[in-house]
Amino acid sequence: MGRYRLPLGANEAWLQRHGFISHIHRRRPPGRPLPAHIRRGNARRSRDRAPVEHVCAVQKRTMGLAVRTIGLARARTRIGMANLAYNFRRLVQLQGRVTA
Repeated sequence: MGRYRLPLGANEAWLQRHGFISHIHRRRPPGRPLPAHIRRGNARRSRDRAPVEHVCAVQKRTMGLAVRTIGLARARTRIGMANLAYNFRRLVQLQGRVTA
């Protein structure tokens, strides 16, 4: 295990210093396969991240969500409206699955 120990990056060191838990994926050592324990850890992080990433991808792809506004209030409004539209679409989709 000692030879697979990679040095902490600056971001991970900062997270550790400030009491946060790192959810950053670990990279494969050059020229070697990824160790099983790191592979399992990356898979666990991906399970947590995938639902959020899919929502963002749908909003970006189907709704054309690209926030190019001046001002934080307008950006928040645009993102909020995209979230609202996504939630309405998702509600209709889920209601269509219900069988009486």
